Amino acid sequence: MGKYFGTDGFRGEANVTLTVEHAFKIGRFLGWYYGKNHEDGKAKIVIGKDTRRSSYMFEYSLVSGLTASGADAYLLHVTTTPSVSYVTRTEDFDCGIMISASHNPFYDNGIKLINDKGEKMREDVILEIEKYLDGDYSDIPLATHEKIGCTIDYAAGRNRYMGYLMSLAVYSFKGMRVGLDLANGSAWSLAKGVFDALGAKTYVIHAEPDGTNINTNCGSTHIESLQELVRREHLDVGFAYDGDADRCLCVDETGEVINGDLILYIYGCYMKERGKLLNNKIVTTVMSNFGLYKALDAVGIEYEKTQVGDKYVYENMSQNGHRIGGEQSGHIIFSKYATTGDGILTSLKMMEVMIAKKKSLHQLAMPVTIYPQVLKNIKVIDKAAAQNDPDVQAAVQAVADKLGNDGRILVRESGTEPLVRVMVEAGTHETCEEYVDSVINVIKEKGYAI
Repeated sequence: MGKYFGTDGFRGEANVTLTVEHAFKIGRFLGWYYGKNHEDGKAKIVIGKDTRRSSYMFEYSLVSGLTASGADAYLLHVTTTPSVSYVTRTEDFDCGIMISASHNPFYDNGIKLINDKGEKMREDVILEIEKYLDGDYSDIPLATHEKIGCTIDYAAGRNRYMGYLMSLAVYSFKGMRVGLDLANGSAWSLAKGVFDALGAKTYVIHAEPDGTNINTNCGSTHIESLQELVRREHLDVGFAYDGDADRCLCVDETGEVINGDLILYIYGCYMKERGKLLNNKIVTTVMSNFGLYKALDAVGIEYEKTQVGDKYVYENMSQNGHRIGGEQSGHIIFSKYATTGDGILTSLKMMEVMIAKKKSLHQLAMPVTIYPQVLKNIKVIDKAAAQNDPDVQAAVQAVADKLGNDGRILVRESGTEPLVRVMVEAGTHETCEEYVDSVINVIKEKGYAI
């Protein structure tokens, strides 16, 4: 991770830690950097945004920087992160930009950069951008006369992405009653149209974005209202997305949450049954639940573990040729169809398994017994120092020794915020709480907590 860019882009509070000046300079650098690859010096860069009020401000700042460096900026308007990835890799763009802070509150925002293959931007390019942000670069020339870039409305690209999603559906959804929680975010402009076109009877909530209500008591981070909708309307299934719709969590017909671990199990088994699970492996992160691994062992599916972050999951999949991977939070990557997590694609794939196997999500998830898990975040002044402190490490080891083979403890730093995350899995929720608090108390006693 760099000074500004974390595992999922440059993220911060709008006009506090992420400013319009940052956005303008990022645009200036990208327009110049990719323009060098063209004889006429004119790069093609596509931009999408979520529904935050500040997204419009950052869009205009990025466009100003890009066009000032001679690039043409193509605007997808409000759309999802995976749609930007899809359009970038299929329509000959030099790179893509998504303006979103994902599941964060509305006052935060972020700039995610995507390369021409639809993947997260390479670290070496990110480091060069950071040098420019810090003033370490010699001045980048301004375009003049006919070399100044222009802005192009590109809503058609978003529509082509919707068509692509529909083309992946194997079955009609006719007769299926589906709830959609659109998080007042990016999925607002896409998901209902896809499900309606495939024949589902859709029940939509949180589809009235006003610039300040994205992720507010809704979406994949606040799934309670979708659970209530599914139970009240007796729906077959519900799907909840986050702010930029690169993740999806499900609610089964009983109102229970089907998280990313269960999604990986359900679709992994489906792939294995059809001989489609290349290498017989699923890629997970270190945050996946014990219960998932026990269930995968029972059906003979192997797995790998990466650092937390869909970036690392995709890197592993790409290097080793694996077909499915993801995170407990609902970032699921189907590498045959996408290069990023895609919430709407994930929901379509869950529909496919339900219809193909003539089973409900509850039935499909039954073989997995999820261990109780408690995860708490503590805001700290120095993430590395807090984790490396000998007393903190001793407290972590003491918990690990007590758990033995009946659970686990994981302490890690956030990739985007000044947080240390402490997670424990054990036989009971009370045990998890006790052990998590024992470590957090040591962090506080040593003076690292803010």
